[in-house]
Amino acid sequence: MGIGLAVLNRIASSPAIDKLGLRKATERAVYQGAKGGFQAAGAAARTFKRVKGSGKPKRQSSAPDAGVFDLTPTEDQEMIVGVVREFAAEVLRPGAADADTATDTSKEVLAQTSEFGLTLLNIPESLGGLSEERSAVTGVLVAEALAEGDMGQAVACLAPAAVATAISLWGTDEQQQTYLPAFTGDDVPAAALVLAEPRALFDPFALQTTATKTADGYVLDGLKSAAVRGSEAELFVVGASLDGESRLFVVEASTSGVGVKADPGMGLRAAALSRLQLDGVTVPESALLGTADDYRECVRLSRLGWAALALGTGKAVLDYTSEYVKTREAFGEPIAHRQAVAFMVANIAIELEGMRLTTLRAASQAEQGMDIGRQVALARRLAGEHGMKIGTDGVQLLGGHGFVKEHPVERWYRDLRAVGLMEGAVLV
Repeated sequence: MGIGLAVLNRIASSPAIDKLGLRKATERAVYQGAKGGFQAAGAAARTFKRVKGSGKPKRQSSAPDAGVFDLTPTEDQEMIVGVVREFAAEVLRPGAADADTATDTSKEVLAQTSEFGLTLLNIPESLGGLSEERSAVTGVLVAEALAEGDMGQAVACLAPAAVATAISLWGTDEQQQTYLPAFTGDDVPAAALVLAEPRALFDPFALQTTATKTADGYVLDGLKSAAVRGSEAELFVVGASLDGESRLFVVEASTSGVGVKADPGMGLRAAALSRLQLDGVTVPESALLGTADDYRECVRLSRLGWAALALGTGKAVLDYTSEYVKTREAFGEPIAHRQAVAFMVANIAIELEGMRLTTLRAASQAEQGMDIGRQVALARRLAGEHGMKIGTDGVQLLGGHGFVKEHPVERWYRDLRAVGLMEGAVLV
């Protein structure tokens, strides 16, 4: 019960997350954070004090193999997901339309999610995290619950946790001691894991952003996309090609040559996506994060996170359309009585079950330290293909109502289109 109680204690001790405040959704001020044109991305005053590494980095241990295939959530997971699901239903869902219009997630919402300890789930307890044991399944369940409220805001809330997870999993002792304390405190920095590049047929293993070795470190050049809340971010983990291999680098936003430009898209507008310009950015040798194999693992775990987000949004579509077709009447009876309509709703439920089983199985293998290449590929394929179909069918079931913003299905359709395209941004 340790992790669940730790999360609940953090929430209970926070004056910002009492029951009254949690439900004042109408009082949230959604602000416009997107900026036009490239600009320096180092507006934040925070500086990360570099700490000399003194030993081996600390890692969470792999979960033990129980010997049975059982994906029933533990009591810890049920406690955490219950709180997150309530937050998603009472805060994210009511504010989703405003956040989509403003192309940003409000600071109030982000401050509340930091109280859940989202950035702590994959940080070892010895470094201020919640557990010494890896739990990718918990990460999937949390992402799913948040996305059931709103995928765009969920991505914004999970972005700092992606950076914390990357440094925890693959960082050196120096990188962990330098950056992780900021993610375990009360003032969690805006941060983004940035792998994607703005070009057709993007391949995360054939990056055009380059890292050139110098006597003192590396010089990064290139243009990245899908940087979550890029104009606010204080820290980036960036993918770049080094000697023909894709690698990860830690880049502080205040570094000379770093710039951002708002890049809102068709969906995920509440995530405030930006392009990240790296123009002769000089970083020290200590900025290199992990190995080429770790980069490959990062891509896989990110795709697993997107599959989890598709599950949550798909569940929202299923619940909404199920009720809609029971109450919408045509020719004197609910349209749910029409076989074609009933079959379409049933197919959404069937596709969701397949997606969920595959995704949770991949997450279970990940936290046991197993090779997850094949299982993640299956989860990615199902989430990208069927997730998009679920969004399309949701719009179709509402007919003309599916095309207007009065109903949330059109927003879910736009968000689900991103699942098969996005790389990076989230990590479980």
